[in-house]
Amino acid sequence: MSDTMLALGPFRFSIDTAAYGSSMQVDTFDWREQGQIGSRPALQFTGFDQTRDLSGVIYPHHRGGFGQIERMRRLGLASLPLPLISGAGRVLGTFVILSVTEEQTVFDRGGAPKRQDFTLRLRRFDGGLRGLLPF
Repeated sequence: MSDTMLALGPFRFSIDTAAYGSSMQVDTFDWREQGQIGSRPALQFTGFDQTRDLSGVIYPHHRGGFGQIERMRRLGLASLPLPLISGAGRVLGTFVILSVTEEQTVFDRGGAPKRQDFTLRLRRFDGGLRGLLPF
């Protein structure tokens, strides 16, 4: 995976294909309130969730060709959890594809886009804290 920035299952993000320009991770920690008579409500930790958004640009006439965003959609339609692995080989967890957003701009004479902006929204599949805690 030397030129791979990130791998989501069989899909590879790289400078030569679908390069993401931004990556945003959101970790949410769910605390539920439990009422108590005569004192403040108690808080109980009920779970953890993680989402990631990868946004980038594809220039299909230059590198990678057409069909890359369609491959992302097909992976989402497969409805399978996929491993997310950094270009350095670090396993970041198992994720599912929640959405694929595409914007096409700058068209050639035949109507084909010269630029495709995309955002891929992922959600952590296992949702647990296993492997994330330092202890």
